[in-house]
Amino acid sequence: MFNKVILIGNLTRDPEMRYTPQGTSVCNFGIAVNRKYKQGEEMKEEVTFINVVVFGKQADTCGQYLNKGSAVLIEGRLQERRWETEDGQKRSKHEVVAQSVRFMSKKQGAAGMDAMGGGVLGAPDETTDIEPF
Repeated sequence: MFNKVILIGNLTRDPEMRYTPQGTSVCNFGIAVNRKYKQGEEMKEEVTFINVVVFGKQADTCGQYLNKGSAVLIEGRLQERRWETEDGQKRSKHEVVAQSVRFMSKKQGAAGMDAMGGGVLGAPDETTDIEPF
């Protein structure tokens, strides 16, 4: 079977870091993905909110450099998690398990420069073992 997801969006909240009992880093965050379309004569916009989880060294990098509003390109797989609450209710949620997280640059105002004189805010592009291009 084939399970591959590629998304570009902005973080909806600051990343949350945690660690497994074995010491593996885990980073969770949400992204918003926008889609514009025309309905009749009117332009509409649809926003989809997606939870993302990242593991290992890449999780550390995401936790260190990303924050609410950061633009990212996520490549990974879709996963469903299921659990039961204490009162016996069955719950589930879908999330993307990221295999690659690339940091996207933010466009600046008319001058195109940030406070440090560069054209890009935040961390440099993140590279991983799996590159889509």
